[in-house]
Amino acid sequence: MPSPHELIPGNYFARLTRQAIFPDTSRPLEIDVGCGDGTFLLEMAARFPERDFLGVERLGGRVAKICRRADRLGIPNVRVLCLESSYALGWLLPTSCASRLHLLFPDPWPKKRHAWKRFVQPEILGSIHQTLAPHGEFLFKTDHTPYFEEATATVDASPLFSRLPWLRPEEFYPLTDFEKQWIAAGCQISAARWRKTENNPAPDAKPGSAASL
Repeated sequence: MPSPHELIPGNYFARLTRQAIFPDTSRPLEIDVGCGDGTFLLEMAARFPERDFLGVERLGGRVAKICRRADRLGIPNVRVLCLESSYALGWLLPTSCASRLHLLFPDPWPKKRHAWKRFVQPEILGSIHQTLAPHGEFLFKTDHTPYFEEATATVDASPLFSRLPWLRPEEFYPLTDFEKQWIAAGCQISAARWRKTENNPAPDAKPGSAASL
């Protein structure tokens, strides 16, 4: 029997309604793209019961584990979608549905010949923009400095987003499982935050085959 915490679309070729994710559309929805083992997702959901949280994760084993943990911990305001992230953003998730989109420690594809596979690409910004509600925020963290420099240059150059300062130290923002590992290894963590502008992107930006998360 499917877990109530797993979001299973009835049709993977049509956009979901906002109500299909969580019925109460008056509550803010935050999306964790590539949510891994769900550490960040579950801690945020537990800390902010007045918000709803959707994780997107392509690995079914991780999705099942997050659902079991959410059930065991009694966290009702979290759901997980088992799907590749660029497809979910480009084709499936409702437009203007999310108050925040978190992209935390995506695969940096460190080899130069693989850099084209990085998730933050100009073509994906339209999908992120269309998923965010007016004035919604895009938050990004990585331990990989070249990727950070490339990604921030890409987003800063886009008319779809304007840069904001990172969160204040007192604002709750838990560490992901990967972040804990990188900090323990002495790696530098870089973070950036943007707000959606009201510029209109090209209609219905389509997910490319390049980026994966």
